[in-house]
Amino acid sequence: MSDMRAGQAVIELLKIEQVRHVFGIVGSTFLDVLDVLYDDKSVEYINVRHEQGAAFMADGLARVSGLPAACLVTAGPGATNLITGIAAAYVGHSPVVAIAGGPPLGHYNKDAFQELDLVAMLAPVTKLSIRIDSPQRIPELFRLALRTAMTGRKGPVFIDIPRDVLNDQTVTAELGEPSSYRPLYASQPSPEAIADAVSVLRTSRRPLMLVGGGVTWAGANDLVRQLSADFGWPTITAYGRNDAVPNDDPLYVGPLGRAGSPEAAAACRRADVLLVVGSRLGNFTTFYDDRYIQPATRIVQIDIDSRDLGRTYPVAVAIQADAGGTLAALRAALGRAGMARTSDEWRHEIGDLRTKRHARLVAERNLASSPLKPQRVYAELRGALSPETIVALDAGAAPAYGYDRLHFSRPRTFLTPLDLGTLGFALPAALGAKLARPEAPVLAIHGDGGFLMNVQELETAVRHGINAVTLVMNNNAWGSEKAYQKHFYNERYVGADLGNPRFDRLAELFGARGYYVEHPDQIGDVVRSALGAGAPAVIEIPIDPNEFPAPATSARRRGKEA
Repeated sequence: MSDMRAGQAVIELLKIEQVRHVFGIVGSTFLDVLDVLYDDKSVEYINVRHEQGAAFMADGLARVSGLPAACLVTAGPGATNLITGIAAAYVGHSPVVAIAGGPPLGHYNKDAFQELDLVAMLAPVTKLSIRIDSPQRIPELFRLALRTAMTGRKGPVFIDIPRDVLNDQTVTAELGEPSSYRPLYASQPSPEAIADAVSVLRTSRRPLMLVGGGVTWAGANDLVRQLSADFGWPTITAYGRNDAVPNDDPLYVGPLGRAGSPEAAAACRRADVLLVVGSRLGNFTTFYDDRYIQPATRIVQIDIDSRDLGRTYPVAVAIQADAGGTLAALRAALGRAGMARTSDEWRHEIGDLRTKRHARLVAERNLASSPLKPQRVYAELRGALSPETIVALDAGAAPAYGYDRLHFSRPRTFLTPLDLGTLGFALPAALGAKLARPEAPVLAIHGDGGFLMNVQELETAVRHGINAVTLVMNNNAWGSEKAYQKHFYNERYVGADLGNPRFDRLAELFGARGYYVEHPDQIGDVVRSALGAGAPAVIEIPIDPNEFPAPATSARRRGKEA
């Protein structure tokens, strides 16, 4: 036990969990915390230009590092500006610790300056939302928040600290290691559940593994590949989780879901048993219908959280446990049971689907229109990005093409807003990713609309020397919505068209590098040059304003018309 200032206790409790960057905008309610960082250079306060950017940066850092990340903002609008970014962390299961300094405790429920019920506002998008009402409870409740964020299915937490609980206070804190207040070892599957899963899998003629983000959070990516190789099981990935399986694996078909691979969808429809590992079978993975998962398909579902087991599709076996422990136990049990490799016929069918996908993507290098089609941009990017490159993909029409067209070899290299679908995510998330892994090239991919939502964080990148690159495909439109109006409203466009500056020149005004590309043979060289420049950079590529992916609801609408 030791006595220390309350602000120092906050920093020390975060440092125990290896937090080395805190994101936010300076505010008077928490200056006792920032004052600690004047002397303690082991933690850097990344002073952003909008609190939403702070939350996205923390989310990106947490997803890439697997460690908690922190935001520290002021009361009222400072905290409300976090909400969209914290919602992204909630959907992405990122352990982001959001901290807000609040009005004095005695001013609550008096309509005080910047007083809002932040605990209630943040509760729907966090695993835990609490207020600390006593200085002496700071260590206890921070440990509760960190335990909640890092245990089970990870996720964000929110802590509201009134300024008179934090400022000019001394607390007694025991600074124990994480093992003293939270479990470090994940829950293991029951032998009975493993036996039931083996029984189902042994009857399968066309097994297929659907791999989700839970595999990456569990660090079980190698186990997926080993299980696939041992028994010849093909794999597909859930929406936005393309990096959960090395894409060059001979049994990997592609990503399922919205803007995903038609070949992965075909494999899913053919499967008679689906081994779902670490996926909720969420909206943009399955659309909650039978377009991919057939009614007769038997499902073995593994998830750390019971909430989503059998929630959308009936399952033959539900296993609530860590993905890594379950895959290891399953592999051993299948070996003892003498599980044979899947049939040559099924593996050949999968091989044909892989060949078909490869040919389709290669053919897109022949697209020669001007302005460029986004498919051609991605064809050039695949040849320019190294395996260690981290890609943050924004929401929107041009980024959507990337779900089926980018290639990943390593886990924690693909960041997306997932089913939240929020614009403005990619640039700040990429900055957080770069801080988590400074040695890796980091590329954010935006459309023009989403880029301008958080373009101000270019100044943050320049000031802090965070050398991520942003590629902006510019079609001067809200492309996803314009696609709906094109397909379903007879091209009656309202509110879909935009005007933009030259983004390369805008980047230069911020002090970043700017590049402008109009020809496909320039893309690879420019991307490599920007990633190696040692400075934040923006690459603008004008793209075909009439090229849009099919709207997400197209299949449902076609069904109604039929």
